[in-house]
Amino acid sequence: MITTALARSLRDAGLRWHPATGDRFVIDKPGVDDDVYTVSEMTVERHDYPSGTVLGFNGTTEWALDSVSASESLWLPREDQLRELLGPAFESLSAGFTVVATIDGHSRSFTSVDAADAYGQALLAYITAALA
Repeated sequence: MITTALARSLRDAGLRWHPATGDRFVIDKPGVDDDVYTVSEMTVERHDYPSGTVLGFNGTTEWALDSVSASESLWLPREDQLRELLGPAFESLSAGFTVVATIDGHSRSFTSVDAADAYGQALLAYITAALA
């Protein structure tokens, strides 16, 4: 799983989240950003309103929460989601969790102790290069 710091960098670079079943997120506020939640029809449901998306909490696990705005949440994309977002820029994933991606026409390598984190680093570089 990627770190909240990397997820925040991706969001700040322009990555947008459209909550879907199976997505993981944290509430992006100090003191409550340690708990990871998963969007699910059973416990956390997505509700779309003209004013924005709200994530509603159901059940006893999140008893102290009623709902939170998606804008107050920080998406933690999974490895498969990050790979898909890289699209045709993705070249390979090798042992040692090294992602190779084409960024600005050049192959670049991103290595981490976790595959999702390496994909996240590559995606951040890809988005940043596209904005330059």
